[in-house]
Formats: sequence, C-alpha cells, structure tokens
Amino acid sequence: MKFNYIARNKDGETQSGIIKASSEQAALKSLQDHSLVVVSLKSFEEQPIFSKRIKFFERVNRKDAFVFFRQLAILVDANVPLVQSLKALGRQVESDYFKEVINEIANNVDGGMSLSSSFAKYPKVFSIFSINLIKTGEVSGQLQESLIYLADHLENEYYLISKVRGAMSYPAFILGAFVIVGVLVMVMVIPQLTSILTEAGQELPWTTKIVIFTSNFIRGYGWILLILAIGGGVGFWKYKQTEKGRVVWDTIKIKIPLFGPIFKKTYLARLSDNLSALIKGGVSIIQSLNVSGEVVGNSVFKAILFKARDDVKEGKSISSALEGHDEFPPLFTQMIKTGEQTGKLDSILGKLSVFYSKEVENVVDNLSRLIEPILLVALGIGVSILVFSVFMPIYNLAGGM
Repeated sequence: MKFNYIARNKDGETQSGIIKASSEQAALKSLQDHSLVVVSLKSFEEQPIFSKRIKFFERVNRKDAFVFFRQLAILVDANVPLVQSLKALGRQVESDYFKEVINEIANNVDGGMSLSSSFAKYPKVFSIFSINLIKTGEVSGQLQESLIYLADHLENEYYLISKVRGAMSYPAFILGAFVIVGVLVMVMVIPQLTSILTEAGQELPWTTKIVIFTSNFIRGYGWILLILAIGGGVGFWKYKQTEKGRVVWDTIKIKIPLFGPIFKKTYLARLSDNLSALIKGGVSIIQSLNVSGEVVGNSVFKAILFKARDDVKEGKSISSALEGHDEFPPLFTQMIKTGEQTGKLDSILGKLSVFYSKEVENVVDNLSRLIEPILLVALGIGVSILVFSVFMPIYNLAGGM
C-alpha cells in the first residue's frame, strides 16, 4: 500500500511525500523512526470493490490455524524474536488472506502492540478463546506453553469435528446420488417405457401407476419443485441467521435422533476443554464461563453458560449452576462438583474433555458401521420397487404375446 504523508522534522520544517508500507500503522512507525512528527497520513491506493468482496468471504480454516500456532510455538521456544517469527510464518502460508493477516499482526507487534491485542483485531480469524489464552500467556510469561496448548486444542477440535462431519457426509452423499439418479430415470427412462405400456392397453399394477404419475409430475412441474427447494433452502439459511432461528436450529441439532447425541457430546467435549485451558491459564471462573459460552458453538449451551456465569457472580458454584439442565448429564455436574471440592477443577475438566471426545469417536464409529447396511437395504428396496414397477408389466406383456 502507498500513503501520502505530511510531517514535520525535528527542526519544525514541513515535509510531504509518498511512503510504501503494508499497513497504515507500519507507515506511521517508519516515519516516526526517521524522527518525523506525522501530521497527515492517507492511503491513495484503494482496492477494487470486487477484491474487497472476495476478502470479505475469505476464511482461515482450522487446520491452517493450529499449524500456525504450533509453528509459532516452536519458533518462540527457539528464542526467535516474535516479529521475525511472524514474518517467517507469513511467507510460507498458502492462503493470501491469512498471509496478509499475519503480516499485519507482525507490523502491529513491531509497532509495540501486544500479540493478543493484534489477534483481537481479527475476530473472524482468531476466536475470543484463542485471544484470552494468548493474553494469559503474555501476562504469566508462559507464552510458549500457551501457544503449544492452543495448538493442541485446535488440532484435537479439528480432527473431532472432521470425524463428525465425515460420518454425516457419507449418508448425505449416498442419498443425494440416489435422488439425482432417480430423477434422471424418471425424466429420461420412464417416459420411453410408459409409451410402450400405455399402447398395450393392459391394466397396470398400482406401483407402476405411481411411478408413471411421479415421472409425469417431475417432467411437468419439476421446475416448481426446484424453485421451492432453492427458496426453502435460502429461507431456512436466512432464518438460521436470526437469533430465534439459531436457537430453534441448535435445539433441533442436539435432540435429533441418531445425530443429536453426537452433537451434544461434541459440545460437552469442547466446553470441558475450553474451561480446562482457561482455568489452568489463570483466567477467572466468571471470565472462563463467558469465553466458553461465546465459542461453544451452540446457542442453547451458550445461554446456559451465561446464566451459570451470572449465578457464579452471585456466589453459586459451577456445578449447582449447571444442575437441572438436561443438556448436562449428571456425570458432568458430579465431576465438576468433585473438582470444586478438591481444588482440581482444571484437571477434572481435562478428563471430562478426553472422556467425551472418546465418546464422540465411539458413537461416530458405531453410527458409520450402522448407517452403511441401512443405506444399502434402503437403496435395494427402492431399486427393487422401481424395477418391479417398470419391468414386471413389460414381462407380462411379452408373456402375453
């Protein structure tokens, strides 16, 4: 980026010119390093509108985030200066957006800003949990330990979420492929066979009549169904963006059969891990509950944690504040109560995180093994009905001839 500047030197003389820097703060620091008092600093290189829109939609994936923190921890442990470490990592990142963010953070740190404050300028890249953990490491002088723990946390969360998504994507892919193939058959194959059957003039089985009616309906009104499906999808997505919609959807997610227990245990594992990390890092109980509520990823759990935060402010314990909520099993609250009584709450929460993570993995593995035969049976029945409905009349027709 280029900036027009107006500044005064130590003799009071006014100077103006152009300076090139990665950010406004970097340009300001560069001028101040030359003993100039900046009066005006304005960018005259505006990015095109289309590039801003692309940047708006860019995100940093979880894998890039935990790899970044792990590499940063290694460089900090090797006593490489923080600014130099950030710039080195910025050069090797593949994502242009993440590269730009890291370079701007490096310039901010070089300008005197703390690492956590620099991260806080990019809330879409770094969660409030990450920022608080880094801030705790800076205050306690254990930045490298905080970075390592944060990298481990993000890596475990990444693989846990990937496993859950993988278990759900398989049946979704199979069902989607079956629907597409079924529509193609209804549109391209059935009409050809229908003409043969209707010309024969024989009585058709009721299953065949249903298949023919479905084929005619899809060919005649399929565009309406497509519009309704797209409109319904967009409307549902818009509704989910509202506060009420998020609550409704998040409630459905943890209560839906088969997948509900997976979501619920995933949130419990994430919550336990977050609380354990924050408390172990020296963050207060109230602040830990607040941060965990922000990053838990479910508005139902978020509301409960915020209510628990307020109860703790009034003198209640965490376990008593969480009791009575169906979302938290008795085992969870009892373990927390034990941790509060023994003064080992962070350790107990860590064990709960490991327990629920393994529970999620076991449920996902069992569900994956269960879904495959169910899908095969369901697809086999569907194909059998279709074949019977279409080819049985043709076989009878051929036998009559």
